[in-house]
Amino acid sequence: MGFLIVNRISLPVGAPEGEALSLARRRLSSLGVPTRGLSFSVYRRSVDARRKKDIRFLYSVAVTGEMPTVSDARLAAADIARATDPVLPEPVGTEPLFHPPVIVGSGPAGLFAALLLAEHGYAPVVLERGGSVAERRRAVAAFSGTHLLDPETNIQFGAGGAGTFSDGKLITRVNDPLCRYVLSRFTEFGAPEEILTLAKPHIGTDILSLVVERILDRIVALGGEVHYHTKFLSCRTAGERLVGVLTDRGEIPAETLVLAIGHSARDTYTHLFTTPLSIEAKPFSVGMRIEHLAADIDRAMYGDFAGHPALGHAEYSLSYNTKVRGVYTFCMCPGGTVVAAASEAGGGAVNGMSEPSRAGENSNSAVVCSIFKDDYGGTPAAAIEFQRKIEHAAYFAGGGDFAAPVTTVGDFLAGTRGTEPSRILPTYMNGTHVRAASPDDYLPPVVTAAIRDGLSDFDRKIAGFAAPDAILTGAETRTSAPVRIMRDPATRTALGADYLYPAGEGAGYAGGITSAALDGIHTAFAMMTRFAPTHGTRKV
Repeated sequence: MGFLIVNRISLPVGAPEGEALSLARRRLSSLGVPTRGLSFSVYRRSVDARRKKDIRFLYSVAVTGEMPTVSDARLAAADIARATDPVLPEPVGTEPLFHPPVIVGSGPAGLFAALLLAEHGYAPVVLERGGSVAERRRAVAAFSGTHLLDPETNIQFGAGGAGTFSDGKLITRVNDPLCRYVLSRFTEFGAPEEILTLAKPHIGTDILSLVVERILDRIVALGGEVHYHTKFLSCRTAGERLVGVLTDRGEIPAETLVLAIGHSARDTYTHLFTTPLSIEAKPFSVGMRIEHLAADIDRAMYGDFAGHPALGHAEYSLSYNTKVRGVYTFCMCPGGTVVAAASEAGGGAVNGMSEPSRAGENSNSAVVCSIFKDDYGGTPAAAIEFQRKIEHAAYFAGGGDFAAPVTTVGDFLAGTRGTEPSRILPTYMNGTHVRAASPDDYLPPVVTAAIRDGLSDFDRKIAGFAAPDAILTGAETRTSAPVRIMRDPATRTALGADYLYPAGEGAGYAGGITSAALDGIHTAFAMMTRFAPTHGTRKV
């Protein structure tokens, strides 16, 4: 269905939302368009903080209903665009499937692929190496309390994938008309309606975990299956055909497989390196987490408007180019915490997380530096080993029991050690399981040198970003998959194995919750275009 979007409606903070709708109505009227009977609703809202003395909200308003014809040129001159809701294709595949498709991984890619397939009669079988959402909550809490890691159920592995224990950010740079479809599906399963209009939507960890549970319940209600604590081992083939998927709990008959393993399934990658699949190393980034007081970031970005209830905590996205490497912030969590993201014994890794309220005292983000293939030898195995080496060094810099190495920005920039956190306190494991150590102890010199330059640049952009008492916690290594499983762009099947569909972040084709979900959706469409819905059910 077509509609119009009235763009660039600027209002002061605190102005009622209805004023944006009124201004959109007036702009259409100025073109001679009768507005009676038309429906107006907020399509998107963002914060314009370029002038701290006059922070404003920028609105886009959607207009639906029967309208007289207006030329595109006249609409464009009034900053009005035409848009259409995406129409999802219906299955047209004819190739028979005698067994349901198998999906390895229940992160966003696997989850959305399974949901679409289940809704169209394919009764997919989802294999998840980790536990359910409830089991993950218990495992993460136990890890924080006992420092004993469950290598299969943790922040990286389990229902919903790595994104479940994050800020639940749904921002993406992917220009895909289905982005709004992804957001609408999240709201259908319990995410707040505001994610449909916010320019920087987020769900928050506690709500996102409920959304994941509900999607998995829907898949099962539609005839699909979800098998937790079931690790994919290999494929059993007959000639060039897939006949079974081998797991640590036995074999599952199948003719087609979606591989949505996530970026941390290193043992699965290692197995795949021994197969005929075409797998390439790719660039990625490493660094650490930086923490500030949320109030400091709010004041630096919002000035006198800091603390305004309509604004919430300020968000930032910064980048700097050393002429050799990029340094940038990633996965910014306002009012959030730094969390333990390890998934291997002897390896320390961190990530950021926040709840929907974003009510924590600190804000944090990754500060990372680009790593090129030449930095680690250019092979897929070397890429994983590069990440692992940093994590091992961070583990031992923290004392050897998953305590995180922390330092102040002042010490890091000066090349000194020993300053105790004071005004800003680390949030990793409630700040009780950290040890003073320099990022020079676990990151390569080219990375620390670039990040030092980057912090100085960021401080010029946001006053106080490089405050001496800001906290750095390491190591941030899981920004993206270090490899890509090559696939045919038309069919989305793996090169050399047309029964296998690599998908999502772990396959090297996404970089966040929304882009991974989109990749899963397009993968499901490719399968439905090829295969007819499954007839009958699989006998266990």
